Amino acid sequence: MAEFDVDLFVIGGGSGGVRAARIAANYGAKVMVAEEYRMGGTCVIRGCVPKKLFVIGSHVHQEIEDAAGFGWSIGQVSFDWATLVANKDKEIARLEGAYTTNVEKSGARIVKTRAVLEDAHTIRLATGEKVTAKYILIATGGAPNHGPAVPGIEHVISSNEAFHLKELPKRIVIQGGGYIALEFAGIFAGFGSDVTVVYRGDNILRGFDEDVRKHVRTEMEKRGITIITGCTVSKVDKHGKDYTTHLSSGSSIASDQVMFAIGRHPNVRGLGLEAAGVAINPANGGIQVDGWSKTSVDNIYAVGDVTHRTNLTPVAIREGHAFADTVFGKRPVQVDHATIPTAVFSQPEVGTVGLTEEEARAQYSHVDIYKTDFRPIKATMSGRDTRVLMKLVVDGSSDRVLGCHIVGDAAAEITQAVAIAVKMKATKADFDATVALHPTASEELVTMRTPTARHVRQAAE
Repeated sequence: MAEFDVDLFVIGGGSGGVRAARIAANYGAKVMVAEEYRMGGTCVIRGCVPKKLFVIGSHVHQEIEDAAGFGWSIGQVSFDWATLVANKDKEIARLEGAYTTNVEKSGARIVKTRAVLEDAHTIRLATGEKVTAKYILIATGGAPNHGPAVPGIEHVISSNEAFHLKELPKRIVIQGGGYIALEFAGIFAGFGSDVTVVYRGDNILRGFDEDVRKHVRTEMEKRGITIITGCTVSKVDKHGKDYTTHLSSGSSIASDQVMFAIGRHPNVRGLGLEAAGVAINPANGGIQVDGWSKTSVDNIYAVGDVTHRTNLTPVAIREGHAFADTVFGKRPVQVDHATIPTAVFSQPEVGTVGLTEEEARAQYSHVDIYKTDFRPIKATMSGRDTRVLMKLVVDGSSDRVLGCHIVGDAAAEITQAVAIAVKMKATKADFDATVALHPTASEELVTMRTPTARHVRQAAE
């Protein structure tokens, strides 16, 4: 009789857990996956996929407006929020089915229930069943964080509920200045809502390059989105179907929806981590792991947002795959968390990879900056007041490109390709030697020949 019921028990049916389960099963492991809600996790069910679908839909209004400059005369148009939501739900259900099928095809078993650790090798299911496992992988992801409770917090929605609203709000207040807040600001504004963004910091997109932060804010404000910084929501009152949002500055805003998007926290509560001896990282509240995604318990691992390392779906997938290769494939693989490309599907879109100017200047003695800000070709005919930002951060000593930052249409698509060059440690000379692809916005990346700034850090005496 086998010592354990399964070789691997995965808690969480999101991107990281599913990848780990499939790869481990392909190596011949007996695998069980527990998911208490829906297969697919944050990204598929309530994150990047439905968000991107909403972003694409919200662009249509702008395309219609821009069409006149190209000779199109488009008559009266209408938008139906309920149709968008229904079609999105249909696509998400299809993807959920695909995730489920792929796991089952690999030979792993799915149990649709909550799973809690009883000890380092025992999992108790909500059905009452107990399962023993040689290895356990925790991949429970994260959840929206509303921050400190304020009066009226019960009236506030998160990004989760935003995907299921019965109707499009005419006016919405969104607290937050990160990517989720800005993406939803663009979505609602694109569909015709009056949007106000409230953020406690001095400017939106904390942690991004300063030029990116300024450019995105300017472009969003051009599109009619109100951005209030240095301020927080102190209270939310409800009057029938309407809300009054009171700010720390003393002012107030009327709306028919209030959304908080002020960060996410790791899903660690109620998992039985203490009983199993799994430690929490005091610095970020996620499960403490080493470079192999191993927790403080030798046979228990964790990947994805629950570790609060780099909360991106492709990173969770890479971590899950590396875990399965290491433990079940006997091919030790560590994930390199450096130089990970990132996109913000705000409007305008942001694509970034590598170091910001500020980070580079802190790490390198000589930093050259190449930057351009221009009107895209489409705007010359559409008449839209918009500009594209492209920026390269270069090590002035070695000529290596340390970072690339783009704001504008297709920024994410461009950045994915540029990320390969940055990861390969390409130099500015390599960029310069590449023939431009004309007429594109991205050709600017290989035609910027003169630095717009050169920084030299003086050695301490």
